[in-house]
Amino acid sequence: MQQRYGRTTTRRSINFRFFGEVIGELRRVTWPTTNETFRLTLMVLAVAAVLGVVLGVADLIFGWIFDTIL
Repeated sequence: MQQRYGRTTTRRSINFRFFGEVIGELRRVTWPTTNETFRLTLMVLAVAAVLGVVLGVADLIFGWIFDTIL
């Protein structure tokens, strides 16, 4: 005899299966080393700082140009 499940039971089994698959995928991830993480973080901060300076200088230059013209 076949057993029938309600919608909530089916939904729960799908949720548990989903979380099981997520945990399985996280175990297969190649996580970066501490040294790699530190190096890449410094690189991101350096690029952000350089872009901030470049945009700040461009803002000052354009502001000076528009003040001179107007």
